[in-house]
Amino acid sequence: MLKVKSVLVSQPKPETEKSPYFDLSKDCKVKIDFRPFIHLEGVTGKDFRQQRVNFLDFSAVIFTSRNAIDYYFKTAEEARVTIPDDMKYFCISESTAFYLQKYIVYRKRKIFYGEQTFADLIKVLKKHNKDNKFLLPCSDILRQTIPDLLKENEIDYKCVNLYNTVCSDLSDLSDVNYDILVFFSPSGIKSLFQNFPTFKQNDTRIAVFGPTTAKAAEDAGLNIDIAAPK
Repeated sequence: MLKVKSVLVSQPKPETEKSPYFDLSKDCKVKIDFRPFIHLEGVTGKDFRQQRVNFLDFSAVIFTSRNAIDYYFKTAEEARVTIPDDMKYFCISESTAFYLQKYIVYRKRKIFYGEQTFADLIKVLKKHNKDNKFLLPCSDILRQTIPDLLKENEIDYKCVNLYNTVCSDLSDLSDVNYDILVFFSPSGIKSLFQNFPTFKQNDTRIAVFGPTTAKAAEDAGLNIDIAAPK
């Protein structure tokens, strides 16, 4: 097996120097580059209006990520909707809940959160289900387990697509000639072949995170050398 000298991670470069990527680079003497293969774009005003969703018809909002928070308040501003002070917010984790401080006075609002997974959050939602109608801001790519859990637990909710996952333009990369390519989503795999239609794996090793990414890689004809979590 050829020695690994270079790695391309299909995500933004970490903002903190404490990232284990930098430890890996130093300890193993490998070059690690970072380049997002995908990015998010908000839906157009027309696409939002076609969904016929009025934010004020809901008494609570479910947030699964910081991106969902950003696009919820951005869309409200663009639609000239004032979110009432008594709106309740249910977040997937404490860190996601704290991110709300960017838009609201945190200590004066009704904010609830789970431990880390959506299954944890379901327990919190069930306690408040009788008195609330929930809005779930999401992207065009929503893990099926989320609506499945909401329906299974009879949560009164509605999804609204506020942003989409889009393949980034990688034309400035002359090639993707790295010893390892690292992917974290099916969209990243899609972006690889959209930008480099003639890509051949040859001796390049493919690393993937999660079963859906692994399946996308296999469906694209790639051989997976590193799969996580394991």
